[in-house]
Amino acid sequence: MSYNQELYQQVILDHNRKPRNFHEMEDATHFCHGFNPLCGDDYTVYLKVDDADVIQEVSFTGQGCAISKASSSLMTGFLKGKSVADSKVVFDEFHRMVLGEMDPEKEDHHLGKLTLFVGIREFPSRIKCASLSWHSMMGALEKSADVTTE
Repeated sequence: MSYNQELYQQVILDHNRKPRNFHEMEDATHFCHGFNPLCGDDYTVYLKVDDADVIQEVSFTGQGCAISKASSSLMTGFLKGKSVADSKVVFDEFHRMVLGEMDPEKEDHHLGKLTLFVGIREFPSRIKCASLSWHSMMGALEKSADVTTE
């Protein structure tokens, strides 16, 4: 899947206007608050992980720029039903992709439609926006109360 800037913009705008899974989860087994001081993005990610280490539900609350909200929205939909181990693999691949350390066109990956964010690496100041909720998800799995991207 090659990078398509028009599709990227449409998806970002859609998920910013109508974020999926945007609610507090009362019965979450894991959660973590994340903050990006450079942009002001401020989100909490909630997970419900079952006894088999499968993420049954994912949601988020908070506020931030369009990129951070869209990334959070897409992340929650993508991780639902994945194992914790698979979610960690996807986190690593997503993080390496936005940093420019992995080219999804040339390397095997598990990112699916998340490759839409490949172009974010061209805007270094926005990488933390796109990855904040991902770091919060990892913090939740590691039982951290807070994470900050700096």
